[in-house]
Amino acid sequence: MAATKPFSEAVKDRRTYYALSHESTIPDSRIQEIVKDAILHIPSAFNSQSSRAVVLLGEEHTKVWDIITEVYKQQLPEEKFNRANQRFVGFRAGYGTILFYEDTTSVREFQEKFKTYEDKFPGWSEQTNGMHQYVIWTALEAEGLGVNLQHYNPLIDVRLETEFNVPPTWSLKAQMVFGKPTSGPAVQNKEFKPVEERMKVYGAK
Repeated sequence: MAATKPFSEAVKDRRTYYALSHESTIPDSRIQEIVKDAILHIPSAFNSQSSRAVVLLGEEHTKVWDIITEVYKQQLPEEKFNRANQRFVGFRAGYGTILFYEDTTSVREFQEKFKTYEDKFPGWSEQTNGMHQYVIWTALEAEGLGVNLQHYNPLIDVRLETEFNVPPTWSLKAQMVFGKPTSGPAVQNKEFKPVEERMKVYGAK
């Protein structure tokens, strides 16, 4: 199934959406296809393929945010929790959550295999995970979904491992929430620093 807009346009249009409904603009099978394609084809250093994803849809998505709410209610003073809970309610209202992980066993394996670059692999691992997050975010944007990215780890790590049978060697990096947008992006008019200060070109014809 083709995306509703070209990837290059989705790159330009990609924004953070917080107001989401418990609906999707595409079938669950298409969501799975997007994540599968990312997992299979996004590059990694030395083809280490260390990134992992857990896709949670519908009621399983709701369960994630029930767990996160419960964990933070136990950890935060009441006033701080009440403020945080306003955000949790918004995330819970969405349709799906993708949990992004890095397999630390895979990272260590390549550190042992390539000792010259041992200290580089953790950073390269973070880079490939970021690529997975960005490509999936942009692909969901191309399908008309609104997306936001959250980082409530590490407080939630053990509970999610238990609930969703996640190996303890997987290190949680981010939680991507998505659903059908019910209003515009969080930032309507994004400001850009001059590209001339951020990009250099040599040898162009």
